[in-house]
Amino acid sequence: MTETNEKHSRELTEHFFRNEYGKMVSVITKYIGTENVQTAEDIVQETLLKAVDYWQHSGIPKNPQAWLYTTAKNLTLNILKRKKYQSEFNEQKIEQNSEQLEKLEISEELISDEQLKMMFVCCHPKISKKSQICLMLKILCGFSISEIANAFFTSNETVNKRLVRGRKQLRTNNVSFELPKNLNEGLPIVLKTIFLLFNEGYSPTQKNELMRYGLCLEAIRLSEILVNSETLEKKSDCYALLALMYFNASRFDSRMNATNSIIEMDKQDRKKWNQELINKGIKYLNQAIGEKQVSIYLILATISANHCIAPSFEKTDWKEILSLYDSLIELEDTPITRLNRIVALSKVKGNKKAILELENLEEKTEIDKNHLFHSTLAELYKLENETEKAKNSYKKAISLTKNKRDSNLLQKKLIEVVPI
Repeated sequence: MTETNEKHSRELTEHFFRNEYGKMVSVITKYIGTENVQTAEDIVQETLLKAVDYWQHSGIPKNPQAWLYTTAKNLTLNILKRKKYQSEFNEQKIEQNSEQLEKLEISEELISDEQLKMMFVCCHPKISKKSQICLMLKILCGFSISEIANAFFTSNETVNKRLVRGRKQLRTNNVSFELPKNLNEGLPIVLKTIFLLFNEGYSPTQKNELMRYGLCLEAIRLSEILVNSETLEKKSDCYALLALMYFNASRFDSRMNATNSIIEMDKQDRKKWNQELINKGIKYLNQAIGEKQVSIYLILATISANHCIAPSFEKTDWKEILSLYDSLIELEDTPITRLNRIVALSKVKGNKKAILELENLEEKTEIDKNHLFHSTLAELYKLENETEKAKNSYKKAISLTKNKRDSNLLQKKLIEVVPI
């Protein structure tokens, strides 16, 4: 096989790893039980390793997805036939599951059904909330331990312990691979995890990538499973989160220039914004509003909608956005929420008022450990022609960045303030 074909095979395998991992684990878990979810993950890992080897030497099959599921199914059948889990399964159940698995025909509807069950299995009330999110990101989304650690701003060791505890709780509590009677009880954790997944795609913490479209699309796909579920009754937050993600995804094509550098919203070409995705966002936002339930996701989606429908950055309805942020703070008063509110505040009440609020925020919280605090402060100083303060804030922000992408953007801004 040529080097080009090997690279293509490797890239395709990585693509399927990210896109099929959670689907395959969900389907397999149905037949071996939630107490053996680690084994389901191992089967999927082995399947993907076989794909790397086979596809590189024999070429990519006509239907890669079918190849993966057939291989995973055969590996699972081998395990069931060896009766490796007789302590968990009685012989009759093993035979029954084997027969069902042999007849299994993969379809998108089946995969969606099993993934919906897996979302709520991971969010079982007997599992701690932190372990719930870790399990969702690892099992359903195929996140690595380091990616989860970055999402939580914690260590790999801590994440690994949470995963071990979560899997143990699945075993000891005999969690059934069925939908719970009250889906809405576990819904907030499910939505939070999906939002984390989208954010990791929109602003990756790994590999210094600018965007990871696949993760964002997977987050949208999982949300659509929830929205289309006939079992789920209250869907206001599902509609709102899906609207928010569609609005943000609509700006993908304008976020990056020819040299693969991030373009900030005020400099983006709005003609490149995807109107079809904006329209989808508006559709789901209207559905969320129709349910008359105010939530964090609804407010965030409405803020994003205001940006999407504005003819220009300058003509954005900043008063409306500031008012929305004030409402958001009533529900979620965090340093990051107050930091995100600052741009709207500066547009409505002036840069000096915004700088004063940032200084007050710094005194009351530890927000100064976040590079975004210093970069925002630098922007405001620059607008007020306080060059020295702007320079120092940019340098501080650069020192706190965790990836090359953000560092490059800030270095560029620093040069604009203090030309070499």
